[in-house]
Amino acid sequence: MQVDEDSAKVTFPPPFVYLGFLLIGMVIDRLMGGALPFSLLTRSVIATPLIALGIFLLMAAGGHFRRAGTEVKPWKTVSALVDDGVYSMTRNPMYLGMALLYTGLAIAFRSIGALLLLPAVILIIQTQVIAREERYMEEKFGDPYRAYKGRVRRWL
Repeated sequence: MQVDEDSAKVTFPPPFVYLGFLLIGMVIDRLMGGALPFSLLTRSVIATPLIALGIFLLMAAGGHFRRAGTEVKPWKTVSALVDDGVYSMTRNPMYLGMALLYTGLAIAFRSIGALLLLPAVILIIQTQVIAREERYMEEKFGDPYRAYKGRVRRWL
């Protein structure tokens, strides 16, 4: 993976953090014999909307980036500040979408381990990805980005 000099300098794909911790949580469950005690119906009722909303946020956010003609990958150069659509409600709809998808999948797979690891995933994304992106965006776009930060929350 080639990290652009003009980028947030994130050196790993953030979806891999979510996927990796989800799998680790499921392995922990397997080794420890843990599983959420919910029925298939209960899991479906809880997990389906979380998964659907997560996928919607990911697709909508990616669509806004494509329409703006800018890069989605946080190790590449960004050419536009995207602040409309889902970005008018949260500054990080992709990471929020991944977190919702992760939670829905953890519930669907009955993974207590994955749910317990979610705070670590959020902390890694917050400190190693979002913080870098925010510094980069502030340097790149200045006052317009600061104004955006002032009116739109980071997560919700």
